[in-house]
Amino acid sequence: MKKRVTLIVLDSAGIGYLPDAAEFGDVGANTICNIYHKRGRLDVPHMKALGLAAIDGCTLPPYEGAITGAYGKCAEKTHAKDTTCGHWEMAGYSLEKPFLTYPHGFPRKFLDAFEARIGRKTIGNVVASGTAIIQELGDEHVRTGSPIVYTSADSVFQIAAHGDVIPLEELYRMCEIAREMLVGEYLVGRVIARPFTGTSGHYTRTENRKDYAFAPFQPTILDGLTERGKSVVAIGKIEDIFCHRGISIVDHTKNNPAGIEATERFLKDGTGDFIFTNLVDTDMLYGHRNDVEGYAEALEYFDRKLPDLMAGLGEGDILMITADHGCDPTYPGTDHTREYIPLLIAGKHIKPGVNLHIRPAFNDIGATIFAYLTGETWREGTSFLDEILEG
Repeated sequence: MKKRVTLIVLDSAGIGYLPDAAEFGDVGANTICNIYHKRGRLDVPHMKALGLAAIDGCTLPPYEGAITGAYGKCAEKTHAKDTTCGHWEMAGYSLEKPFLTYPHGFPRKFLDAFEARIGRKTIGNVVASGTAIIQELGDEHVRTGSPIVYTSADSVFQIAAHGDVIPLEELYRMCEIAREMLVGEYLVGRVIARPFTGTSGHYTRTENRKDYAFAPFQPTILDGLTERGKSVVAIGKIEDIFCHRGISIVDHTKNNPAGIEATERFLKDGTGDFIFTNLVDTDMLYGHRNDVEGYAEALEYFDRKLPDLMAGLGEGDILMITADHGCDPTYPGTDHTREYIPLLIAGKHIKPGVNLHIRPAFNDIGATIFAYLTGETWREGTSFLDEILEG
């Protein structure tokens, strides 16, 4: 029996604020449940059948049938709420010290050096929503040719540029330079290229976003699996988050429908031992834009596709559905929120109705995946494999 695990990350779909949320200004955040309460409905029957509404503290209406999956939620050990830390931790590596953030913008000394390297002045250098700042500074950017730089509550340095002003390859090169420079005293988790198009008052971001992350400072389960001859499939922005390390096959999908389709295809054709998928739309298009309706519809779209994904599961397949942090679109501001992440588990040999309650760290997910695929113990986290497998 071929053993395989598929881990799908519904980017930013948190399920309640963590005990230390006050330190992040996020008390009251609850991405999935607050969407339901604000909108008045959230039609996700297939995730509820796996146990979503039964997760400790969840305030969705209960599922009326028999729960078919195992379920629970995980706290984040790393003192952060960003994409990189979340993904690294669920892959078995939690940071003792999170990446630096820049709530007042980047130091002038750094920007002077960066501008000298790229041969252009910059504008912006503020904490901002990416969709709002291109409307605010887009005209100045088009007029001057100066790229827009900005950050958020997360550890990111983002560069926005109109494709007719700064060609995509030049924007990518600027990001590569920034990535080289943002180390040591200026260390950030990710540099992100944010190309946009359109005209004054109607600027829109394109799907040619590109992330420049650090390679994890220690091995993750991706490294451990590939070292043992296992095939790791990265779908969506996973390859960027792990700097292409520990990855065998890449499908860099740019939106949720394409990511779901790719995952389904790999499942059905038997490719890979570990399929790692990030579905970014919930975060990028809706969470950061406070778009409750769009976020809800994205969750509902995934739920409608879930039976097709599950139909591709073989005898030894395990499917896990989770998140990497929160980004509550009902909450003040446009930043990520410090939340628990849901955990739903399906498979032909998964005990139905098992409540894993609250796991103390995301890295329990990685420890469980590694144990299932190799029979070995990972250095971080506690496997819950024995709790969820029949027999």
